[in-house]
Amino acid sequence: MRDLVIIGGGPAGMSAAIAAYEQGVRDILILERDESLGGILQQCIHNGFGLHKFGEELTGPEYAWKYEQKVRELNIETKCNTMVLDITEDKVITATNAQEGIFQLQAKAIILAMGCRERSKGALNIAGSRPAGIFSAGTAQKFVNMKGYLPGKNVVILGSGDIGLIMARRMTLEGAKVHAVCELMPYSGGLARNIEQCLNDFNIPLKLSHTVVQIHGKERLEGVTIAQVDENRRPIDATREFIPCDTLLLSVGLIPENELSKAAKVDLSPITNGAVVDQDRQTSIPGVFACGNVLHVHDLVDFVSEEAEIAGKAAAAYIKGNTGKKVEIPVKTDGKVRYTVPQVITVKKDITLYFRVGSVYKNVRVNVTAGDKVILSRKRPKVAPGEMESVTIKAELLENVESLTVSLEVL
Repeated sequence: MRDLVIIGGGPAGMSAAIAAYEQGVRDILILERDESLGGILQQCIHNGFGLHKFGEELTGPEYAWKYEQKVRELNIETKCNTMVLDITEDKVITATNAQEGIFQLQAKAIILAMGCRERSKGALNIAGSRPAGIFSAGTAQKFVNMKGYLPGKNVVILGSGDIGLIMARRMTLEGAKVHAVCELMPYSGGLARNIEQCLNDFNIPLKLSHTVVQIHGKERLEGVTIAQVDENRRPIDATREFIPCDTLLLSVGLIPENELSKAAKVDLSPITNGAVVDQDRQTSIPGVFACGNVLHVHDLVDFVSEEAEIAGKAAAAYIKGNTGKKVEIPVKTDGKVRYTVPQVITVKKDITLYFRVGSVYKNVRVNVTAGDKVILSRKRPKVAPGEMESVTIKAELLENVESLTVSLEVL
């Protein structure tokens, strides 16, 4: 019997472990399938991490190393090269590694911190052949930053998520020519600072409302045909344009890695593809918590660490039996706000609601209503799907509240 088992040794898993340790839990085990801790940060060698958390600009490996050092100092047990195969509803974990073979652990509490994976070409249904030279942006990032391989010299990027924008800059710095970044939506899916620093500073064109409609080449990619799309996201034939290239990078969205959560019968949100959680990041199964990109995709790793600390502290309280008085206040959204995390409030205390919007809106007011009464209102000059927003609700505002709705009012 282990007190706390954390699945995933990236920034979320390590932050949660440290937070639980600081709350007095000593029997902690981190299971990580890679050969070392750090998760995706190991291949993110650009800077821009840690501004919120440490007040300085760090690279991904530097940010991860700060947490890894702390894990080592606290003697928190870790097992790398260990793949978790299954979790049951009663918190039995089945895992495997080269030293122990297949083994099982019974945990008092589990924190899910498995991160997310990239959506692949197979999910896109692009016409054409299947030549070499088509990579997800994260795979290309690993090739360039960790293996020292350049995937190609003439590049087109489909999708303007943050990894795609960063790889546009990275490929340019390595001597490749990035011909265009095409984005299906009429707005970018990445942070405004990444558009400025990765595209505008390097004169890389961003083609909004454009997509790749055909792939050309047999053995190796020879080019792609792009086209503008209408308001229904259907390609406009008259705008088709052929771009010769040997590499196509796909930055078309991230999917939380929730196969284990499904096995444990955790309730999942159809919008985030992550677990439905309360303010403590506890899932529908008592004692199973989720944090980081496995819960919902974050823009900044600093916010991943903050969220993981919430889960770590809550897991420690659960292990000690300090769960508090329970209520059930569902958090709903209007059409403009796509989702919130948490989706339900079970304890009346100060709570930060994180949310994303469905489109770009300027000059708006974020309203939190209880029934017909607005209990919180905040003005924002601009909100966009690529940037997560948040509002903090004080405990006293939750008195006599049965449900909350987060909505957007365009002024």
